Amino acid sequence: MSTRPIRDVADELGLSPADLIPFGRGVAKVELSALERPARGAGRLILVSAMSPDRAGIGKTTVSVGLSMGLRALGRRAAVCLREPSLGPVFGMKGGGTGGGAAQVEPADTINLQLTGDIGAVESANNLLAALVDNALHFRSTDLDPCAVTWRRVMDMNDRALRNVVIGLGGRKNGVTRETGFDITAASEVMAVLALASSREDLEQRLARVVVG
Repeated sequence: MSTRPIRDVADELGLSPADLIPFGRGVAKVELSALERPARGAGRLILVSAMSPDRAGIGKTTVSVGLSMGLRALGRRAAVCLREPSLGPVFGMKGGGTGGGAAQVEPADTINLQLTGDIGAVESANNLLAALVDNALHFRSTDLDPCAVTWRRVMDMNDRALRNVVIGLGGRKNGVTRETGFDITAASEVMAVLALASSREDLEQRLARVVVG
């Protein structure tokens, strides 16, 4: 299946080429500055928050995609907004997060396999702070009790063996030995902050207030 040039899609939504950060022919990010322009007209937001999927796997994503397609078929200007799929469900029983059947988002493979790399960036930011905490414990530059550290590392994969681990093994040069573990990136506090932030400044302020232990 061939996809439309992303600029054509953006033009329908009132976005100019200057608003786009291209990631190939069918993928692009939108500059935050696009939010500062006045809206072209009144719109409606339909939130599909939760539902129980049927045996065929029709759930929130498929319904959302199908709804936007139906509105467009009626001559309405509509767009569907979905979250980037995590690799855990993609490679698990649930499968990808781009819909199914005739109600799919394309390019599905690109979307399911990291898309623009935002989840990886969140993962790196979270794990950088985890490394800084352990570095501070190693050099005793903080009074934080190693047993009281609540900030865990994250990864975008379901790996049961890493849910609870012991780090700092191998002698004093390898850090303070303590129990910790890995969470999935999509459930991390950094991801929650990113989802709730209303601006770059708000993002920075929220991240500056996180508690590590």
